[in-house]
Amino acid sequence: MIQEFEGKTEQEAIENALDILGVKRDEITIEVIEDLKPKFLFGKKRVKIKVYFDAEEDKSEGKINKEVNGNNNGELAEKIIQFLTEIINRMGIHGHVEIQSKDNERIIFDIESHYSGILIGKKGKTLDALQLLVNVYAGKMKAEKSPRLIIDTEDYRSRRERSLISYAQKIANQVRRTRSSILLEAMNPFERRLIHTALNDLKDVETISEGDGLYKKIRVQYRYKGRKR
Repeated sequence: MIQEFEGKTEQEAIENALDILGVKRDEITIEVIEDLKPKFLFGKKRVKIKVYFDAEEDKSEGKINKEVNGNNNGELAEKIIQFLTEIINRMGIHGHVEIQSKDNERIIFDIESHYSGILIGKKGKTLDALQLLVNVYAGKMKAEKSPRLIIDTEDYRSRRERSLISYAQKIANQVRRTRSSILLEAMNPFERRLIHTALNDLKDVETISEGDGLYKKIRVQYRYKGRKR
């Protein structure tokens, strides 16, 4: 598949693409198609790139990989349940870990506990930390291709997703009304991807990631007529 993205620099355009597509840098091919220099002294420079990536696996090879992964995922899930249960026990929290859903791409684990508020933490950061730990643990198991592991409790992920999409639409309307820009709070990659995707089809509003590290901020800004997407 081919999609186009832009940013103030080539690097920013690439980061925007990675955020929205949810892929790693080595999974895409980049082509700079426009380097839009500012027409005026205080204008903003824009770099537009074309991104090439594979949305589907090779059917023959993909089928073999999925069969192998399907056999290994059961064992991986059991080890993650044991590992996660041990972590929350050491936190002094009683809880039960079970698989909420799974496929070849991801496994969602749900923690049932009376202390779900503690497990979620401020803006979900404790839950994010637990999720990071289990994914690092799974990586050390050297699985050929382990699925993405998601940790949830009290349906927090779905509630947060709905809340963020509603919030993004509200901010977009405000930006459109004031023709200005708004810098959102720092978010993890999953949350940023939700914001980018929710507003990606708007012609008069654009989103740009700012900052470094895991938690970055998104700037939602008005796109004036004549500015290319």
